[in-house]
Amino acid sequence: MKWLTLLLLVCTAPALAQQNVRVPVDQAGRTVQLAAQLFKPAATAGRVPAVAIFHGCGGPGQNTARMAGLLASWGYAALVVDSFSARGLKDICGRNWPTQADAEARAHDIDAALAWLGAQGFVDPGRLAYMGYSYGGGVAMLRALSGRPDETPPSPGAWTVRAVVLVYPDCALADALGPRLAVRQPTLFAMGALDDWTPVSQCRAVIERVTRGRDLVETKIYEGAHHSFDALGLPVRYLDGVGNRSKPGGCCGAHYGAHEPAWKAFVADVQAFLARTLGR
Repeated sequence: MKWLTLLLLVCTAPALAQQNVRVPVDQAGRTVQLAAQLFKPAATAGRVPAVAIFHGCGGPGQNTARMAGLLASWGYAALVVDSFSARGLKDICGRNWPTQADAEARAHDIDAALAWLGAQGFVDPGRLAYMGYSYGGGVAMLRALSGRPDETPPSPGAWTVRAVVLVYPDCALADALGPRLAVRQPTLFAMGALDDWTPVSQCRAVIERVTRGRDLVETKIYEGAHHSFDALGLPVRYLDGVGNRSKPGGCCGAHYGAHEPAWKAFVADVQAFLARTLGR
């Protein structure tokens, strides 16, 4: 009954505070206006922390909207960024799997979203975080990690990233960063133990390369869960046509589907992690 009440809350109350916005991002000498959905807490006292959310290869979905609603119910502003529609993309999960260059280019969307959030009068620019799912999690990982551990972290300007959540991230994207990595802020890896699309083993290999800031890394591995364990209502099935960077040649096939116990544990873990890092 508790979880039914929570789901009803997510599906109703936060929608009243939902707003369609545009986030400008520079791309090859022109400005692209990314579509985004802003979820605001029902009641605020002063400026609130905020979280930017980045979708996987299928574009924004119910899982990202559900998380944004939860974040708003916890007192955070949440911005679900659509990296695809303004670029004429819809679903890139098939054999035209995004390249390393595609991922590195998309990482600029994170900077743009955080700058946009930091400029909003109701947001505390010193308490920002971002989340990425699957391919979006791999992109977020590129921003969260550095391939130059001895380098002084760059100043982000007027906003400060306090936390990163990587949800079953495409950790193979970190191969291009080199053998030694640095973590810049508290970073949570949330993964399904049975994931054969973005396997836990790849992310463990990435974490083992962290030589600076290793104590900032947290991992949560959910037993019995496959990729997209938060896709509530979707039975686990095998998708034989999807790109898969964990397989030879990057192709093809992976399991995908919900695991409700994992989702419940994930929600509790994210809530606790953000409370510690953002101060709610």
